[in-house]
Amino acid sequence: MVHPTIKIFKQIIPTILIVVTLQSCYYDNEEDLYPNPPECDTINVSYSQDVWPIISSNCTSCHSGGAPSGNVYLDNYDNIVIAADNGSLMGAIKHENGYSPMPKGGAMLSDCNIAIIQKWVDDGTPDN
Repeated sequence: MVHPTIKIFKQIIPTILIVVTLQSCYYDNEEDLYPNPPECDTINVSYSQDVWPIISSNCTSCHSGGAPSGNVYLDNYDNIVIAADNGSLMGAIKHENGYSPMPKGGAMLSDCNIAIIQKWVDDGTPDN
């Protein structure tokens, strides 16, 4: 005769294994984990806090120094304003016709980064 405790274990162990196995097949869905992506704040855009960090991390490696790409300097506020005022800054980062798409390599800046720079340009390119 089989002891009652062993009989219960023989019934429970397979059930536990099935539950554990099915649980391990769960895949996280990004939309479920992060239903509200962080919003893009374009309310108080600042050159020094918002625009310059985007440009310095995405543009200055090619557009500064002694021989910048395309002879376009984006290494300081005055040069960036020149590009903003003549439309080439937004034309390039939005990949508009007639402008060389930037950054090179096909990847555009994020929609948020483009919106931040556009807001700064629309606000008159303040040095803030």
